[in-house]
Amino acid sequence: MMNTTITNFRNHAFDYINQAIDYNTVINITTKKGNAVILSEADYNALMETLYISRNAQARDEIIEGLKTPVEDCISADEVKW
Repeated sequence: MMNTTITNFRNHAFDYINQAIDYNTVINITTKKGNAVILSEADYNALMETLYISRNAQARDEIIEGLKTPVEDCISADEVKW
């Protein structure tokens, strides 16, 4: 995470936004009233999808079960039927 002040962000906003988009850098902007965070739209969408899936108990449990499954017990990608 990159930290900057609001003044510095204002002076270099274009560069900071490009940093977030090109390199997935999360930018923490400090102000007198509090802090704000800038992240790319792709990172934001991934975060929202993760939150959505984690709220679905069945999907969450299946993911956890899958993570515990040894690779040897998995089928190959070309055997998966969608």
